[in-house]
Amino acid sequence: MTFSAPVPILRIFDVTRAKDHYLSFLGFQLDWENRQSEDGPLYCQISKDGCVLHLSEHHGDACPGAAVRIETVGLREFHALLHSQAYKYSRPAIQSMPWGTDDLTVPDPFGNRVTFWQLTPEA
Repeated sequence: MTFSAPVPILRIFDVTRAKDHYLSFLGFQLDWENRQSEDGPLYCQISKDGCVLHLSEHHGDACPGAAVRIETVGLREFHALLHSQAYKYSRPAIQSMPWGTDDLTVPDPFGNRVTFWQLTPEA
C-alpha cells in the first residue's frame, strides 16, 4: 500500500482575485480549470514545483478559513521575491516558531492561510 501527497481544496469566491493572488503574487501556474456550465462555479488546479492545490468556487467543496502548510526550500529567497513585488494586499513576514521551523504565512483574499515553512537553520 502507498500514499501520495494530499491535494488541499481551498474555497474561493472571486476568480480574478484568486488568480491575482495565487498566480501573479505567489507564482503558481494554472494547470487546468473546469466549469460544468459557462456561468458555473470554477474548479481548478494550480501548482508550483511539487506543490499542487485545488481552488473551488463550488458551495460544498471546502470552507473558507482553511490552513495549509507547504514545506519549502529557499524560504528567505521566496520571502524576498514576494516583497520585491510590492503587492498591496499582503506583506507577509517570516516567523521563527518554537517547534523549530521558520514560517511565512500568507493569507489569501478568502480567509485561507497558506504557510510556507522550512526547518530553522541551526545557529
